[in-house]
Amino acid sequence: MDHRNPMTTLPPPAFVYRISTADEWAELERTGSTLGGDLDRSTGCIHLSDLSQVKMTLNNFFLGKNDLYLLEIDTAKIADGLIYEAADGCNHFPHFYGPDRSFTALPLSAVVKADKIEMSSNDFTCSLLEGSAL
Repeated sequence: MDHRNPMTTLPPPAFVYRISTADEWAELERTGSTLGGDLDRSTGCIHLSDLSQVKMTLNNFFLGKNDLYLLEIDTAKIADGLIYEAADGCNHFPHFYGPDRSFTALPLSAVVKADKIEMSSNDFTCSLLEGSAL
């Protein structure tokens, strides 16, 4: 079932995306997992985005930050804890809780690619965002 809209039965996308700080990415590489940042720890889930939501999330929460990475996450490797939830009246965002909403760390093994996010002409850019209809 598609957790973005309970009335459909579409499968989740192949990938979801994590906007990560350089420190968080370094922790993930060093230890093999991360519980995310303060927001993630306080809400008990890792906050993710679909590719079409990444730039909106960057603009809403990460303006002025220059130490960011975009992580491409294989949804098949986190399917047991991936849930789409309404963030407002029209946007449903993926959140990774872990099995049985146990707030499990995001494993490095689920990360397919990590790409440094740069600012160019007052716009966030990286190779994962190039060519996407954002």
